[in-house]
Amino acid sequence: MILNDYMTKYFPNLELRPPLFYSWNISIRFELGVEHDSDDAYENIPYIQGVYQRAIALFNSLHSINDEIYLVVDVNDHTNGIKSKPKIFNRYIKNKSLLYRLKQKTIPYVFPEDDEEGIYTTNRFTLKCKKSDLNYITLLKAICNQDMGIKPSVFHRVYFINSNRKTIFHVYDDRGCDLLATSPETIRKIYEKYNDWILDYDRSEIDKIFK
Repeated sequence: MILNDYMTKYFPNLELRPPLFYSWNISIRFELGVEHDSDDAYENIPYIQGVYQRAIALFNSLHSINDEIYLVVDVNDHTNGIKSKPKIFNRYIKNKSLLYRLKQKTIPYVFPEDDEEGIYTTNRFTLKCKKSDLNYITLLKAICNQDMGIKPSVFHRVYFINSNRKTIFHVYDDRGCDLLATSPETIRKIYEKYNDWILDYDRSEIDKIFK
């Protein structure tokens, strides 16, 4: 099933753009980074290590090794078209032979409010693979690094859409991540196990989903 058909069937009317948490009624927003000192930005600071630990733990709890995943990468195009695929696929896909499956589609700019002249587009790259095909630990770390001045960094928006569990996982940066599902029962165990990591600002709304 291609991504568009999948989204239409399981996440109808959901626009794949941040902030996802506020766009879907079954969702959790987790806090990844806590007690950040903006004067510190190096690879081994406790803050970023804590961010990594939370992101990886949530990812592992959500995705089994053979789950099929749509790896979706959105690349903003402020020029005249992006011809080559982002380096993320070569760097974080173990089996390079899978790249023949890579799909690319140019869609309307996902942030139209920032495009008054209507000249920007978004290039959406999609690869259907399995968790076991991904160097997901290093990929998640690179996503978390994007605003920290730490390399490697991934600045594109990356979504992990699990077709077995009908979930969407999006780490937006070192501050946090969103988890969406088609049923509360799918993610109830994660809600219970990592309840202390839920962003307090949205906790009351999240709790209502699971009562």
